[in-house]
Amino acid sequence: MPAEPATTRRRSRVWRLALLGTVSILVGLSMYVAAVVLSLVRMVLLGVFDLTPWVEALLWYSGIPTSFGLVLIVIDLFLLLPGKRRFERRADSRQPVPDRVAVALTSYNDETSIGDAVREFLAHPLVSAVIVVDNASRDRSAQVAAEAGAVVVIEPQPGYGRCVFRALQELHARADTDYVALCEGDLTFRARDLEKLASFAPHADIVNGTRIVEQLRAYDTQLSTFMYYGNFFVGKLLEIKHFGRGTFTDVGTTYKLLRRDILPELLAALDPAINLEFNAAFMDRALGRGYLMVECPITFHQRVGASKGGNVNNLRALRVGLRMILGLLTDWKLVR
Repeated sequence: MPAEPATTRRRSRVWRLALLGTVSILVGLSMYVAAVVLSLVRMVLLGVFDLTPWVEALLWYSGIPTSFGLVLIVIDLFLLLPGKRRFERRADSRQPVPDRVAVALTSYNDETSIGDAVREFLAHPLVSAVIVVDNASRDRSAQVAAEAGAVVVIEPQPGYGRCVFRALQELHARADTDYVALCEGDLTFRARDLEKLASFAPHADIVNGTRIVEQLRAYDTQLSTFMYYGNFFVGKLLEIKHFGRGTFTDVGTTYKLLRRDILPELLAALDPAINLEFNAAFMDRALGRGYLMVECPITFHQRVGASKGGNVNNLRALRVGLRMILGLLTDWKLVR
């Protein structure tokens, strides 16, 4: 399938009133919650400190950003959204689904899983080749991947963002297929879901996996309830930023299928120094460049080996999530 010329795609230089309104409402709600907390403190201290003026001021002034935010969202929803939704859609696409896909797996100290992951993908009828980008592992990951049949590339600079960026570079340089897939080598994602991703390919330039469906997740995954809803919240913030461009529920999934010919422009827009927040930045940049993206529910499994990314614990996930939000609000100028 030939790439659509970049000049025919609309850029996302649009008024993001809904995003600004959402932030404004969150500020108002934060002020309201602060007033409630101060009121509780006042009751606990039995009036030792007169916090009443602070409580009244917070309650009164919380209405200003809340009302302002509601107005912005209403303007965006009823006046601007119809224009924003006039974007190319492939709802009735008759393009064929991909019949061959090259796959890149990221790996860091994954010697207990990478061999099985490579063999599983190589055995899938859609897969033409598997490239493993090893992020300078300290164990035998690279050797195990090579023995399993993968082409192994070493990315010496540490970091999830640099590893994924290198994987996209290798897919563009080495693959001989129109579509390529990006995944991880820890067996949390499975090769058989390639068929699901491929079935959505005629409708978009990028098919991003989502772990949002409860019934498709194993019981003992690294995705805690806190991470699940936090990820969903950031996904909705991304959706509001690109109002009218799609439905997004997961900004943390590496597993995706995309057209290989869009990679040069996408890579030029990405910053490999963005680390654990890279996937959210990838989605934001892709939507901002006007590419069509659709989510596809995929299965999510218990990790083989220890987790080393943003899902190590809830505190680390919170930090990653806050940095994702900061990146979305500042166009990634303050997140590296």
